[in-house]
Amino acid sequence: MATQKKESEKELEVGEIISRSEQFVEKNKNYLIYGIVAIAAIVGIVLGYHYGYAKPQGEKAQLAIFRAEQYFEKDSFALALNGNGIDVEGFEEIIDQYGSTKTGNLAKAYAGICYYKLGDPQTAIKRLKSYKGNDENIAPTMTGLIGDCYVSTGNTKEAISYFEKAASNANNAVLSPIYLKKAGIAYESLNQYKDAIKVYTEIKEKYNLSTEASDIDKYITRAEILLNK
Repeated sequence: MATQKKESEKELEVGEIISRSEQFVEKNKNYLIYGIVAIAAIVGIVLGYHYGYAKPQGEKAQLAIFRAEQYFEKDSFALALNGNGIDVEGFEEIIDQYGSTKTGNLAKAYAGICYYKLGDPQTAIKRLKSYKGNDENIAPTMTGLIGDCYVSTGNTKEAISYFEKAASNANNAVLSPIYLKKAGIAYESLNQYKDAIKVYTEIKEKYNLSTEASDIDKYITRAEILLNK
């Protein structure tokens, strides 16, 4: 009997919960309907943006950048950057039209390189800084190139910060020693030989199999001699 009583009480509780839920739905059905409609509208907007705008824009950007990349590979940097006004859209035009797409973002990196190659490091810095990416190779390379641009402008101290950032972000035996060595040479140009020795030693100890490590003892010795003068 006790068991039956407990089961009966549970059934009453469940029934009461269901009844209350039904009452809540009935009482607030208008709000619930509005909420569902709002969610559906948001989903519709997101899907509409993706398939009606973002995806087509991305496809157009990919077609446009293909021609510009061909000229870039031929070292025709001015043409790759600005196009020819007829059948080639340059990186700058791609940025203007498709800047919000992944391809438009990549065009910013390309444009930065072009400006650097064309002898305009200041504009190159602006374009390279506008590039947003986390690719383990491209992103550190763009950061390192900003360092090269700062060297070109005579701002060696700022260049060093970007070389070290590039080395840290890359964190691999291919790119990191390249930028550490650049940082070391830049430190030497500022007569900061202790800092130069530090980054050179990091190459020797952490990236001992890299190309940069093959003659790094020469750089360490030179910095030590200059430090002790």
